[in-house]
Formats: sequence, C-alpha cells, structure tokens
Amino acid sequence: MSSTVAPLELQPASRNPLGAGLARLDQGQKIKLGLGALALLALLLAFFLLGRQPEWRVLYANLSDKDGGAIVAQLTQMNVPYQHGLGGQAIMVPADLVHDTRLRLASQGLPKGSITGFELMEANRFGMTQFQERLTFQRGLEGELTRSIQSLSSVQSARVHLALPNQNGFFREQQKPSSSVLLTLHPGRTLDRAQVAGIVHLVASSVPEMNPKAVSVVDAAGNLLSQSPDAQSQSSNAQRLLYVQQIEQLHVRRILDILEPLVGPGNVRAQVNAEVDFSVAESTSEQHRPNQNPDSAAVRSQQVIENSQATPAAPAGVPGAVSNQPPVPGSAPINAAAAPLGVSGNPEQAAGNSRRESLTNYEVDKTVRVVREASGTVRRLSAAVVVNHRNSTDRNGNPSSAPIAPEQLEQMSSLVRQTIGFNEQRGDSVNVVNAAFKVVPLSQEAPLSWWQQTSNQELLRSLAWPLGLLGLGLLVLLGLVRPAFKQMQATAALPRHAPAQLSALLDETPERPGLPSPTALAAPSADIKRLADAKRLALENPVAVANIVKGWVNGEAPA
Repeated sequence: MSSTVAPLELQPASRNPLGAGLARLDQGQKIKLGLGALALLALLLAFFLLGRQPEWRVLYANLSDKDGGAIVAQLTQMNVPYQHGLGGQAIMVPADLVHDTRLRLASQGLPKGSITGFELMEANRFGMTQFQERLTFQRGLEGELTRSIQSLSSVQSARVHLALPNQNGFFREQQKPSSSVLLTLHPGRTLDRAQVAGIVHLVASSVPEMNPKAVSVVDAAGNLLSQSPDAQSQSSNAQRLLYVQQIEQLHVRRILDILEPLVGPGNVRAQVNAEVDFSVAESTSEQHRPNQNPDSAAVRSQQVIENSQATPAAPAGVPGAVSNQPPVPGSAPINAAAAPLGVSGNPEQAAGNSRRESLTNYEVDKTVRVVREASGTVRRLSAAVVVNHRNSTDRNGNPSSAPIAPEQLEQMSSLVRQTIGFNEQRGDSVNVVNAAFKVVPLSQEAPLSWWQQTSNQELLRSLAWPLGLLGLGLLVLLGLVRPAFKQMQATAALPRHAPAQLSALLDETPERPGLPSPTALAAPSADIKRLADAKRLALENPVAVANIVKGWVNGEAPA
C-alpha cells in the first residue's frame, strides 16, 4: 500500500512574532481582538477622566430665575464650567474657582436679588405721574423693610405689604396707614413674642403715623403672630401653664438630686403637683386715730376775726406843755367788774364796742394702706415619690431585692419635705412609697450589618465606578483579548523538528498489525514522544494533518 503525503510547508520564523501571530488568526478572532482592544482603551480613558473629575462646590443657592439666568449667561462668557445642583436651586462650579468667580460676578453686580429697595427711585422716567412716583416710593419702602426683616437669623424670606392712603387736607378724618407682613421661617426655628413685637415696631416706626396695632404678622402656615386681644389672653394662659410646669420640674429635679445618691440612679420616680394662684388682689384700708394733744397736733387752718368800733377823743385845749402830757394811767378797783373787751384805762374814753373771734382747725389723724398681692403665688404643693427596693447580689452572683427599712424611708420623707419647702399651714402633702420596680427587658436591636452602615455605604458608592470599570475591563480582557493572544502564542510555539518526526511517523512502509512480542510491550520513549508531537500537531495545525489523511485515502505516494 502506497500513500502520498501532502507537502507540509513550514514557514521560517518571522522576525516580527506579533505580526506572524496576527497573520495566523482567522477573521472572527481578529474582530474579537480589535473589539477587545478598543473596549480596554475606552475603559482606561473613562477611568482616567473619572479620576480627574473636579470637585463641585455651590456658588449661589436659592436664586430667582432672573438672577440664575444672568449668572449662567455670565459664566458662559467667562468660560467657567458649571452645573445645577439641589434640584436646580443651586449653581455649582469647580471648588478651585468658587472665590474667584464670586468676586468677578460681584464686580458686575450679580446677583442683583429679587428684592429692590429705594434704588427704584434712581431710574425715574421722564413724564412720570404723581401716582407712579408714589407707587414707586411705596415699592421701594416695602423692599427696604423686607431686607431688614430678612436679616433676622430665624427668617428665611419675608414679604411686606403697605397700605398708604392718599392724604388730603380736605378730608375731616384721615385714614391711617396699615401693613401686613408674611414670614417664612427656617425649618426648626420659631419667633418668640419679643421678636414678633420687634418686627411690628420696626414696620410701624418706618411709616409715618402708623399705629403698631395696624401691623399684622403672619407666618407661612397662616398663623397670626402679632398680638390681638384674644391672642394676648391665649398667650397669657400659655405662659401661666409654662410657669407651673417649670415649678413642678424644678421640684422634681431637686427630689431626684437628693435621693439618687442614696438609692442609685433610676431607682427613684417623683411627681410634683403645684397649685399656683394667678389672681391679682388689691386692698385699701383707711384708719382714724383719736385726737392727739393740741400742742403736738398739726394745725390744718386758723381764722382770727377782730372788729373794733371805739373812736378815740379828739385832742382839745390850748396847745402847750399841759396838752402834750401822756394820759394818766387808769385805775380800777380790784373787786370791780371787768372792763369790756378792747377797753383799757378810763371807760369814759371808749366811744364804742370791740369784737374778736379765733377759729383753729386741727388735721384729722388718718392712715390709708394699699396692699397689692403678687401674682403667681404657690398655694399648695403635692409630692409623690416612689423608691425602688434595695438590690443586692450574694456571693454566688444571684441578684436579690429587699424593701427599705421604715426608718430610712422616714428619713427620705423628711429630706423630700425640706427639699420642696414643705408648709403644713399651706396644706402641702408628701407621700414616699417603697415598692419593687418592674423591670421590662429592653429589646436589643441587632447590630447593623457592615453593608447597612452609612459610612460603608458611602464608601461603596465612591468605589462603585472604579470597581465597575475594573470588572468590565477584566471581562473584556478574559473574554476577547486573552483567547486571541493564547491562540497566537500556541501557533508560534510549534517545534522545529516536528516535520521530521511527522515524516518518520507517517513512513511509506508502515508496520503491519500483529501480536506484540514480550519485549515490545514496553514502547520506547522516542515513540511516545513522537506520538505526543503528532497529537499536538493535529491540534495546532489541522490543515496539514487533513492533507496527510487525504493522501492516505487517495493512495498517493508520500512526498
């Protein structure tokens, strides 16, 4: 039997092994290799760009549409990259450009803000009517008040509406101005009464002849914050309730502070009920004392009336030494009747009667006393205290509880009375009870898994893109690139002595099948090696093997 073996053409080793390997790949393998290389290049580029992505910071937030559009247009002219954040309510730029961009925008007057004040008066148009001028002034005043109110720390935004009637001297009764203020507070913040009153007086003082009662302040929920008669009464009741709660909490805190060092923290429960009198009482009393001694009494008024009708005798006689002599002293008998009032000397010299009246009024002793009792007086205190049993542990570590001795309980009651300022006349009561507390086991929450913790979640989010790109790159490398390179390396690793071994193996005179001799059972190592080379050649170069088998079938002689 003769067989022809097709010539096995073995190309000499090329100087460029990569080009030779690519030449030995089929069309499909070349396409896969190209796609894999492109995919790897794209992944490397994406990883590089994501690694160099700038950190964005907020440039301005809570801008109006007008200011936002002006800032975006200016950033485009300045070639500054930007993006929108916080649902479109903020404009963000790279962190290293924040301060520079703000300064450059501020030099151009941006953002202008949606609130305009008296700068409206600077753009007066020619031919503006009196009504337009008055309306512009009102808008400017509203804007200035809005800016002042928004400067408060608790106010997020505000709107001020002014009602300024036209003053006319022909009206008998002039209408007074009024105002309303709408406030939007920051989340979690409130305004107390003093702050609301400050806003009211700020608005009332900015408008001439405006009464603070004509200013209404409303929050975003529609609640009236300014004081009214009903609101004042409600606020007063709320303050009274708050005052009572503060008194009760103060006494509870005092009881806990005095008893917890004795029985341990968590072993005392106390409640205090305070009855407070908020009524205002005023009493006036007037007292009159008996008349005092006239010498020490105070004279209120004194009236003296004197009336005399006596006419002195006209001088007569010859002028001389005798007529110039003083009158002779009067003489009257000792036991004679008294002369009339106003008559002295000789009764004959009196020509009429004299009258004298004296009236003295003394001040009445009176005491007026006005007593006004203070509001918020504590009328009665009631304290209830529960003390847990005394817990102990024996030598074996077993917990046990025992009631507190009556003597110690009485001492605790005395301490509580002294702490709250016990007053028996006021009707105060203190009750200290010893009882075992019921221990309720707290449900212990299972610790969160590592993937449920917030810090780990943030770390995973930050590593999601790099890990995803790395996994995709490995998939492309193992699925597309690695098989092609493996095929190229396997084909290039064909040994040089393979044709000789294949010719020796496929000789023209093959051995006939027969029973092997006992000495031929152990095949030489050279034949095993040739057989392995032939198998490897069949796997790596199936075309040559196919040609050999074809020659055998056709009966052609080997080359």
